[in-house]
Amino acid sequence: MILWLWLCWGFSTSAGQPDSELMARYLEEELMADYSIMEQVARRVPRQAKFLQRLETRPRMSEFTVKSTIISRYAFTTVSCTMVNSGSEAREAVFEMQIPAAAFISNFTMSIGNKTYYGEVTGKEKKHNSDDKARHKKPPSPTDGRENGYETFKASVFIPRKMQAKFLLHYEELLQRRLGKYEYTVSIRPQQLVGRLRVEVNILENSGIVSLEVPPLRNSKHKGNGKVEGDVSPPPSTVVGHTKTLAKVTFNPSVVEQTRIARNGILGDFIIRYDVNRELSVGDVQILNGYFVHYFAPTDLPPLPKNVVFVLDSSASMVGTKLKQTKEALFTILQDLRPEDHFNIIGFSNRIKVWQQDRLVPVTPNNIRDAKKYIHNMSPTGGTNINGALQTGAKLLNDYIAQNDIDARSVSLIIFLTDGRPTVGETQSSKILSNTKDAIRDKFCLFTIGIGNDVDHRLLERMALENCGMTRHFQEDEDAASHLKGFYDEIGTPLLSDIRVDYPEDNVEQVTQNFFPNYFNGSEIIIAGKLINRTSDSLHVEVTASNSKKYILLKTDVAIDLPSRNDIRGVPGLEDGKGDKNYIERAWSYLTIKELLNSRLKSDDNQEKDYLMEKAKSMALTYNFVTPFTVLKMREAGLHSEPPQEEFISPSTDGIGEKLQSLQGHKAPPGIRRQQDKQRIKISKTSADGDPHFVIDFPSSKFSICFNIDGEPGDILRLVSDHKESGVTVNGQLIGAPAPPNGHKKHRTYFSTITILSNKPERSYLEITPKRIILDDGERLLLSCDRSAIVRSSSLEVSISANSNITVTIRDTISFVILIHHYKKPAPYQRDHLGFYISNSKGLSSVSHGLLGQFLNHEVKLLQESLNTSHQQVGQNQTEALQPNPTNTLKVKGRLIPVVWKQRRIYNGQQEVDCWFAKNNADKLIDGSYKDYLASHPFDTGNSFGTINSL
Repeated sequence: MILWLWLCWGFSTSAGQPDSELMARYLEEELMADYSIMEQVARRVPRQAKFLQRLETRPRMSEFTVKSTIISRYAFTTVSCTMVNSGSEAREAVFEMQIPAAAFISNFTMSIGNKTYYGEVTGKEKKHNSDDKARHKKPPSPTDGRENGYETFKASVFIPRKMQAKFLLHYEELLQRRLGKYEYTVSIRPQQLVGRLRVEVNILENSGIVSLEVPPLRNSKHKGNGKVEGDVSPPPSTVVGHTKTLAKVTFNPSVVEQTRIARNGILGDFIIRYDVNRELSVGDVQILNGYFVHYFAPTDLPPLPKNVVFVLDSSASMVGTKLKQTKEALFTILQDLRPEDHFNIIGFSNRIKVWQQDRLVPVTPNNIRDAKKYIHNMSPTGGTNINGALQTGAKLLNDYIAQNDIDARSVSLIIFLTDGRPTVGETQSSKILSNTKDAIRDKFCLFTIGIGNDVDHRLLERMALENCGMTRHFQEDEDAASHLKGFYDEIGTPLLSDIRVDYPEDNVEQVTQNFFPNYFNGSEIIIAGKLINRTSDSLHVEVTASNSKKYILLKTDVAIDLPSRNDIRGVPGLEDGKGDKNYIERAWSYLTIKELLNSRLKSDDNQEKDYLMEKAKSMALTYNFVTPFTVLKMREAGLHSEPPQEEFISPSTDGIGEKLQSLQGHKAPPGIRRQQDKQRIKISKTSADGDPHFVIDFPSSKFSICFNIDGEPGDILRLVSDHKESGVTVNGQLIGAPAPPNGHKKHRTYFSTITILSNKPERSYLEITPKRIILDDGERLLLSCDRSAIVRSSSLEVSISANSNITVTIRDTISFVILIHHYKKPAPYQRDHLGFYISNSKGLSSVSHGLLGQFLNHEVKLLQESLNTSHQQVGQNQTEALQPNPTNTLKVKGRLIPVVWKQRRIYNGQQEVDCWFAKNNADKLIDGSYKDYLASHPFDTGNSFGTINSL
């Protein structure tokens, strides 16, 4: 059997169906009957139907079903299609489905006869020059075009005689808000009448659903569209029902109703529009299982004034409908300009004509009238000088901004429209992009519009992306005037500028874009990210922005202890399994991948492009998304193993390493026993714990020394520094707390974060807090400290004993143990914190440094021992008889340090250590002073005083 699967742009229509309603009724009766394929073949049919079968050479579609679940703007869509070959020989069946260009395919399955094929998302291989003409299977590959914001997914198979094929396609998308509404669209173009055709859309919005509407079917080609001018009623057989937060929309036309809409089976786009309630000024923040998504769409704000330059293509290719519709749209747009706005118009072909030289004019009745005259008199002629037109427009707007006392909070922008490619002046796309960016200099935004099939879509898209704008493309035979006006309406009312959304750095990570040059009325700003401290009660959110008359700062604390609010499992109408997926996590991954793709498109650096490509590919593979860097390959069931799934084994808190947590990218080898792990973990006395108290153990000298470090909250101490040799660095960040009553200290400090960095043999780092661990060795992994687990890679092992300790082993020669200190009812001077212990230092070099590292390979001598004659050897087991003597002295690297005898408790107070204590922040005991051990940031790997490096 030959199996083809591909993604393509464009759409090909097939032969139409008979236009007899009598035949349609007959087909409906037959197709809706519940009978098997063999019974269907054996059934006697009227002569007219037999004649139709002789004419029809392709398999018949017996079922076409679309089921969608939209949860907080994130849409999961499943398309099911069944085709029957009732002929006497194998026939080719083609399954086509137009999906939004912004959507990601997440799965595809085919059943052909008694065989099932599963789609597997894999990384796209680099192209090779060699051709393999002997291949019988065409691999998935995107082509270079797109049709009006849609891609066409196509699967082609041969169905054996008297058998059927079933196709199951899954895709996901995050709905965008435009003109005050979210729009969800399903393409219904089966290209033939279908016995069972059904669309079901379930919507869950915890904020509350408002303004739900289902307009008539839309067909961009205007073929087979039964829409009557001015008709706003839903398509026939549509049923709409909703509560405050739930909505269900179904479309279930009979064959007769399908015939009345479109006899060729191309019904068009089924559209649902809605909006949600907006109560909080700072926006809607939703949190589920460690991920958050933040929707920000303020209303009731006064519009910002605009400074806008329209740059319009008037070359010869614009002749006819395109220029006519452009003029019609501009006439309407000019009427919508506000009195506080300023504008100008540039027409370009091979010549560039500016309506008002060297200035922007205010919006007055006379200026609007004159502008309309200028547009009316534009005539198509000559070539297309895109570079020159943009340079002229940018200079005009820059000069106006520089030379006039404009409102600092006004929004400046260029709206650029063309139908072709550059043919005059600079024609190289890279030069045009560079020249445009240099001319604009991040001072305003560029919005681009392309009309027709000759436009350089990539050039327009990249120009907009590089200059904080957006792009749109319209087909020549569409109603371009209404599309142009609609696009202007999206950007014509700026409400805020320079919007920045901030969250506490110690609470979130991997946040998507959080700065936006403009917010336009009717749109929405979306930010997503991961929570670091998932046990916090709230997430602090700050939004800063500029408005027409004031600077805006919005603050709020969003409760995050409401898992039931965003957990949609068991919600009526959502029983299709989508509730088992973390829709917020998938929205975050969707946004992150989109941003990586856009960043790569904007980049001119090949190394950076490769890095962004690999990062996007890795995330796409993790979430099973088909992107420009991943492909969908078909595998026959039973001939391949299932792709590895994340397996979670509930860990035990009884000891370290009793259970292994198997995680993708961090597989733990089997067969490791608990007893072996316990024997392998040895903790020495050398440590930094508590306030913090430092202990250095010298086994060969049989004694220990200790000292305190009185740091400041926020200080980052370099504990171990051996970056140049072993590649290991350990830094600890201090957190502050009030001093106990009647204490001699002004405050206490504890370690809130321990960062362990290693760059040999490959780069990796650990960031540990009392609540969570971030492990990044090329694949980022978040682990919770309240679950036991073991994670291993080729050179790194992390073992977690729930709520107790974390053991980090590097290359089997370096081991650190981090104790977790939790207080159930902390006193005012207590904080949850960490203790750092060195278990094995064999892999650290002789030149390692840091507050602890400098003593690992150096001996310290005690010059004057205790006067107690029964204990001539300091550090023997009978240390309880030692008496402190202020004259005892240590010799370290030629320096003499007076010390006193003390006892310290370590390991959560479980063990006492006798040690010689050095006062005054370890003055003379450590090389240099305390400030020499301050790192500039947690990832600073500098290993000599005054040196700052980053991993």
